[in-house]
Amino acid sequence: MNISTSSSKLHCSLPSVRNQILCFVIDFLKRQWGAQFLISAVGKKEKKRKKSIREVTVFVPSLCIPVQSDLQKTLRGLIPKDLVDRISSLRNQIVLVAEDTGGSAISELQKALEDYLSLLLELVEFKWKDLDNGRQEICVANSWFELLFVLHTMAMLTLTEANNKLIPKDNSLSERLVSADCMRDAVDLLLKAAGYLDFCVNNVLPRLPPDTKNMLPTDLHESVLEAISNQALAQGTELQLGLAVQSQNATLPVKRRLACELLTYFGQAHCALSEGNNNGKAGMKHMLFLKCKYLEAKAAAYYYHGLILDKGTEPSCHISALVPPPWGAMKHLHKKIPETASKKSQMYGYPLDQEKGLQILPDLPEFQLSLKPDDYELPAPDSAWNSGSWEIPGQPLKGHLIDGEEEIET
Repeated sequence: MNISTSSSKLHCSLPSVRNQILCFVIDFLKRQWGAQFLISAVGKKEKKRKKSIREVTVFVPSLCIPVQSDLQKTLRGLIPKDLVDRISSLRNQIVLVAEDTGGSAISELQKALEDYLSLLLELVEFKWKDLDNGRQEICVANSWFELLFVLHTMAMLTLTEANNKLIPKDNSLSERLVSADCMRDAVDLLLKAAGYLDFCVNNVLPRLPPDTKNMLPTDLHESVLEAISNQALAQGTELQLGLAVQSQNATLPVKRRLACELLTYFGQAHCALSEGNNNGKAGMKHMLFLKCKYLEAKAAAYYYHGLILDKGTEPSCHISALVPPPWGAMKHLHKKIPETASKKSQMYGYPLDQEKGLQILPDLPEFQLSLKPDDYELPAPDSAWNSGSWEIPGQPLKGHLIDGEEEIET
């Protein structure tokens, strides 16, 4: 499929440090093969928006949106005109809704992306072959690149929707009140987002050649996608732990298991993100977020593990139950840990002073991880691709020559 360099106008609006690097990469791409791919477009210069700091429970990387382009010109003569119009209309609809709402119209964007995805699938099947040996190659410079960004955007919108579920409607209250139903819905959304990202890692990225992978923005590197997927599973487990704390039927071993799984998930997310090059501001912010959540999970795991070990009244049992002070906004443990530590300190204050050298944390038990990403499958191609008789309007030779001159001039 021919790709017009005149229609690959890309806009950079990332933070200043990443902006210079990515703009250099984008300019390089435009000079090499002019691929039309999606990039982050938050706060363009031509549209000034009021800056506002939103409350965040689920960490969501920057949202990617497509850039308007003339698909009619690129696809003319290859597929029917009405099909080209539908593809172009849906793509431009995504652009307009995202720019006008800043990505807040989640349901409308999700619907447009799903419709666009079903039309995009058959474009992936277009192949080119070498005339001499007949070797077939997939045209990854356009379709698989586009498919990767569509799925990534759908995952980010799902994470944003999960975050909105966990933000209290009434901010005037001193204590956060989130209903159990909202927490369960958020868990389902987190697993759905992890399914999108897992599909990208296992089914889309392997179809891209190494040189194309190196040109991807940082947010779409394999290490970052794996980190966000594990992070989504971790935050889903964190919500399950919160529900267990609120439930009178949840036993102490159940809470310990969830806390240990939470620690494992955040450890995997931090390890995956550490493997990539994340020296930009956004990457460092993401790394700090995972470190903070990892320490919170470690405090929770040792807290519940210590309670189970502390069945006797010996001072050594209390030494095994020691945990670091709580971090962050772990509401359900913010009060429990200091209260328990204070009571134990009053009971075993003198023996603890004598046995400070013995304060070695015990090994945490290992459990099989419960949460898995949802199994995602690409939807069936749109019925428009099943048309038996296509009427593709021809174009005279003079028209092709005019188009070629316009592309050379641009």
